Amino acid sequence: QVQLVESGGGLVQAGGSLRLSCAVSGVIFSANHMSWYRQAPGKQRELVSFITPGDTVKYSDSVKGRFTTSRDNAKNTVYLHMNSLKPDDTAVYYCYAYNPLTGAAHWGQGTQVTVSS
Repeated sequence: QVQLVESGGGLVQAGGSLRLSCAVSGVIFSANHMSWYRQAPGKQRELVSFITPGDTVKYSDSVKGRFTTSRDNAKNTVYLHMNSLKPDDTAVYYCYAYNPLTGAAHWGQGTQVTVSS
């Protein structure tokens, strides 16, 4: 059974930091592209960042320079370090795993991040 379990969300003041974690099981983690998405109320889900098995990382323009994605293949975990948080970063953050060889894709259940002004 594939599981992606996000943690680390919460309420933080503007300018603060949070670290999200996504623990993955049931897949060959090292073979998966791992992504972070977010969805704010009334808005479409948007890509925040992704990291390839080879550690190539891409960020959306809205978080570039403030967020950092990393992965630990030994722990089957991907992280999203969020700094200089803004109220516009308020959203549910989702972890997403995609295996380019098999086409298999899986979502986590999401974790709420709320940034107060």
